Amino acid sequence: MVIMVGLPARGKTYISTKLTRYLNWIGTPTKVFNLGQYRREAVSYKNYEFFLPDNMEALLIRKQCALAALKDVHSYLSHEEGRVAVFDATNTTRERRSLILQFAKEHGYKVFFIESICNDPEVIAENIRQVKLGSPDYIDCDREKVLEDFLKRIECYEVNYQPLDDELDSHLSYIKIFDVGTRYMVNRVQDHIQSRTVYYLMNIHVTPRSIYLCRHGESELNLRGRIGGDSGLSARGKQYAYALANFIQSQGISSLKVWTSHMKRTIQTAEALGVPYEQWKALNEIDAGVCEEMTYEEIQEHYPEEFALRDQDKYRYRYPKGESYEDLVQRLEPVIMELERQENVLVICHQAVMRCLLAYFLDKSSDELPYLKCPLHTVLKLTPVAYAKIGAECITKVSATVERAAKGDTGTEYTIKTSAGARRATKADTGSKCATKLALELGDPPM
Repeated sequence: MVIMVGLPARGKTYISTKLTRYLNWIGTPTKVFNLGQYRREAVSYKNYEFFLPDNMEALLIRKQCALAALKDVHSYLSHEEGRVAVFDATNTTRERRSLILQFAKEHGYKVFFIESICNDPEVIAENIRQVKLGSPDYIDCDREKVLEDFLKRIECYEVNYQPLDDELDSHLSYIKIFDVGTRYMVNRVQDHIQSRTVYYLMNIHVTPRSIYLCRHGESELNLRGRIGGDSGLSARGKQYAYALANFIQSQGISSLKVWTSHMKRTIQTAEALGVPYEQWKALNEIDAGVCEEMTYEEIQEHYPEEFALRDQDKYRYRYPKGESYEDLVQRLEPVIMELERQENVLVICHQAVMRCLLAYFLDKSSDELPYLKCPLHTVLKLTPVAYAKIGAECITKVSATVERAAKGDTGTEYTIKTSAGARRATKADTGSKCATKLALELGDPPM
């Protein structure tokens, strides 16, 4: 169990969601149990008085909600094959944390605490503006009244707040995060998952930035419908490389870093930019083993059993003497860690690699990952937001220009200008449908 600790507006839900996304991506089934959702199901919110320390009726309701959430945690960890449950609540008193520890002891669960401590009023105010104004507690409420009520809610918690204590809690496993990562305190890390959690949390940051993902330009083997290999760019691939260079230059992106794989087609694409780039072997395309440089028709003809196995479980299927998507995710973990540390980055990679990276940032399951649309000659711009969902934009293509690309979730529309005129592509899956439209135009072979 991962137990969040901290006053309201300290980024606990942001940390919970981000950590859960990471653990699921590396193959550790994880689920968030947000106590606020249980409370909203039990009672409608009126104002901060619900959280007053002397509101006995509300205290009872809040405890019952905590017990209901813990019951669901037990069901998830013991009966639903879950491995990590993230208990997202304030848990600001020793009494509440003792209740959780007793529950964990009874069921044989390990406990790791994550305490977020922030005393910077600007950070707190920004969190309230970005998240709490859109909270279900404050639907159709006046902005100023929301801010006033939430600040009073924080004051209610401050009265009885008991942070994790260096001496009294020295036997517990925990990490303390101070002021959004300016300082950390780590105590008694006990296992592999706790170790990876600490390493991950010490790499993330909330500095505004954008991550640009694209595949290399079309290669000679792409033209022939053959997978893998290490061929150079086709004529159209070179055209894309120069178009990409013009696009990146037009954006005026500060301190942009460019990453490629060790393969010719990504390096040739990057060289057109005329800027330094860093090569990552981890970004190499999935290894197709004995199927390298074959067409899918040839694979079906020469390895019919393998072809059928791949269709049954595309994520876990491993090419003979090659890799699976599951292997690729493990290979890409250091890349994800470094991406979390960086600011503006352009990653020029390959289809399977881009799918894995997108699955991490867009929180896609292993079942969805192998089918994410990542067409050639398309750039996806990811904009991580400190306390909200990642924005994703499909922003450029060699034979089309984007007239308008508004960020958002389900229902965002894109107007794509082509030689045949403008038409719309509805973004119903954070970029995937927009990408699907472009992929159909390119006739890009699946991978």
